[in-house]
This record gives sequence, C-alpha cells and structure tokens, in this order.
Amino acid sequence: MRTAAPSRSSSAATTPNFSLTDRQVEANRLLGSNATHIMLRGGSRSGKTFLICRAIAVRALRKTSSHAILRFKRDHLKQSVVMDTWPKMWRLCFPNAGYTLNKSELSITVHGTGSRILFGGLDDAERTEKILGQEHSTMYLNECSQISYDARNKAVTRLAQKSGLPLRFYYDCNPPSVGHWTYQLFERGVEPRSRRPLIDPSNYASMMLNPRDNLANLPAEVIAELQQLPEKDRLRFLEGQYLAQVDNALWTYDRLDACRVGREQVPDLKRVVVAVDPSGCSGPEDQRSDEIGIVVAGIDRANRGYVLEDVSGRYSPEGWASVALAALDRHKGDRIICESNFGGAMVENTIRAVRKSAPVKLIAASRGKVQRAEPVAALYETKQVAHVESFPDLEEQLCNFSTAGYQGPRSPDRADAAIWALTELCIGLEPPPAARIARIAMLGR
Repeated sequence: MRTAAPSRSSSAATTPNFSLTDRQVEANRLLGSNATHIMLRGGSRSGKTFLICRAIAVRALRKTSSHAILRFKRDHLKQSVVMDTWPKMWRLCFPNAGYTLNKSELSITVHGTGSRILFGGLDDAERTEKILGQEHSTMYLNECSQISYDARNKAVTRLAQKSGLPLRFYYDCNPPSVGHWTYQLFERGVEPRSRRPLIDPSNYASMMLNPRDNLANLPAEVIAELQQLPEKDRLRFLEGQYLAQVDNALWTYDRLDACRVGREQVPDLKRVVVAVDPSGCSGPEDQRSDEIGIVVAGIDRANRGYVLEDVSGRYSPEGWASVALAALDRHKGDRIICESNFGGAMVENTIRAVRKSAPVKLIAASRGKVQRAEPVAALYETKQVAHVESFPDLEEQLCNFSTAGYQGPRSPDRADAAIWALTELCIGLEPPPAARIARIAMLGR
C-alpha cells in the first residue's frame, strides 16, 4: 500500500511553523556538526527521536541519497517512528515538501530529490539484511541501548554512500548502565572491546536532552508521572543519567579492567572448555527468547583462568551446536560442558547430532545463580581470572550480578556460560601461594 504525505510539493522545506526550545536548538546544531558519530541521550519525551528524524529529513531534501533507521523491534519502530514521530515531524517542519510512504516495505521516498528512508527492526532478519545490503549516507540507531555492539558495527560498514552529503551515524537512547558500549564510546572515549583510546575522539559527540528541556511540547502531567518512578527508573527516564553499577555487585567494571590482558599475553593453557547455557531460542529471528550462552575459557599451569571468547547469540539448535564445536576446534578445547538441569540431555543430543564423537560433559546445578557466581567472582578479586581483551555484553551481565540476585533485564546467558566454564576449570583448585596470601589479605579487610 502506498500513501502520500499531505503535502506534495517537490520544493525544499519552507520556514517551520513551530519553534525548537533553546536546548533543542543546541542539539540541532550538534547534529549538523563535523562529527560523524553523534548521540542524543537522556530522559523520555525529550524530543531526541524528533530531532534526529528532522536532521535526516533535511539531508534527504538536500541531496538524492539513502538513509536507514534501525531499532531492535520492527513493530516498535513502525508504531513509534514511522506512524507517529516521522509524520508529526514532517507536518510541523516541512509543510511544503512531500513524501510517499510504502507501508508494507516500511520505506519513504521524498518528492523532488527521490531520496529514500528505509526503516527496519533487528528482529526482522530478512528486512534488516536488505537494508544492510545497501550503502547509506545516514545510519540511525533508535533506542540503541537495546542494540548490541556487534549489530552497531555491522551497520557502520553500510555507512558508505557517495551522495555529496557528509556521512553521519546518529544514535539515541535512554542511558543504560555505565558498562554499555555507548558509554564506552561516547563518554569514556574508548573502543568497547579493546578499551583502547579512540583514534579520533573528536569524531564522537554526544549531548544530554531531558524532558524538562521539552516542556513547551509536553503535557504538564508528564514530568509529574516521571517523578513518581522508582529511583533507578527516575534517574534514567527523567534525569537521563547512566545507571551506576548495581549495589553489592559481585563484579565491577574497574575490577574487570584490572583483569584484562592482550591475546599475546596468554601463556600455554593446560585445559580449555566451551560452556553452553541453553535457551529455547529457535534461531536469529527469535528475539523473544534469551540467547544461547557460549563462552570459551582456559586455565594455565599456574591455575589462572582466561576467558578467551564469547560467541553467544541467537542460533537454531543446529546453528549453536556448530558454533560451539567450531569454538572447540579453534581453541583446541578438551570438552563442551553444559547444565543438565535445563535441557542438558537436549544439548548433548544436539551436539552429537552434528558430531557424534564430540566430548560433552553434563553438570548438575545444585545451587542458585548467585551461589554459583560468588566463588567465581572471588577469583577476580585476586586476578586469578583474566579476560582476553574485552567482552562488552558478557561483562555487562557479570556486573549486574549482586549479592541480592541478578539485576539485569534478561537472563544472564553469557554470564552463566562463563561461570560454568570457570567453575569447571578453576573452582576447587588450590591457588598458587601469592594468590592465597592476597586472598587472605582481601578477606581480612
């Protein structure tokens, strides 16, 4: 079905019949700056999505070009942006310009320039592949706190269209935790995996926008409702603050950074295992299920553990079995381990369906997640575990473990797999003397 915007003029936009607030004017100026990567972060209802859509529209009206807007879920993108924010923004800002919306394809063609804006949800794998199979002048990740760093990196590769426009990658989010890749890139100025400083930090710019910066365009009740939220949600959705580490966390980002080593620093390992934390996921398109946790870890002759690789993801049963076996081969691993309480037999049968001779060990979970996590977390205190470079998604899950339970939004699939692997390798072994002394000192504080 094709639907035309109310105005069909092919001319450029005329003077808008509304005004940006002072803070939004500043944000609009940032969106037009020389930085390639620009993020608007902050509370809900602050106008972030509106402003970025407006910036994309300006670019689409200026040159014949292609632009992609992605969000984690297709239906959310369709309802909130395609059918709400975009037409509202266009009606207010560009009353004398027009576009045609293709509802079934979720794409817009701008009259006059022929520019296209393509919309996609990462839970719609086929549509996303079509969008990422093309080159674009603008990429925009809407609500990027829900999007993985790997998905973001794949989108970066499609920011390559030669249209005469400077390339721009826009982001917006209600700030997640300080472990999220957005915080690492835009606030700390480091590459989230290696934690090395960005080559050109001036290429990354961000700005906070909160609901109070948009009072002229909001019902009076909105601020009052946001003020009634629990403290954690109020800080995020009203004040626009990144969430600090959880109270009584078993892991912290500072501790993980202190345990980080380069791949060239890993010695010969006496054992390597691949741990699988199963879920009911049916494949990459199944965004409703948790991921399959698949983590590779090893131990050296001094009984120090190493997290070597995180290949967790959404796979079909045959897919994750193949991924786990490939990781076993790649690292010359001894065996694949998995929990027998939740689908252990299924995991073993699935792996053996791909390779009959695969070495598989089932482990029974006799204790809860926190009780299993605590002795592994203690190893990090004395640096008896190292992370080979960085694993942002895994580390965010680890830092959401507290003595009161897991505080993250979804199942800690990656963290569970890492904990299983390190338990198999390290727990119960006598640490070397220096580590024993350090641990006694820590406990005596």
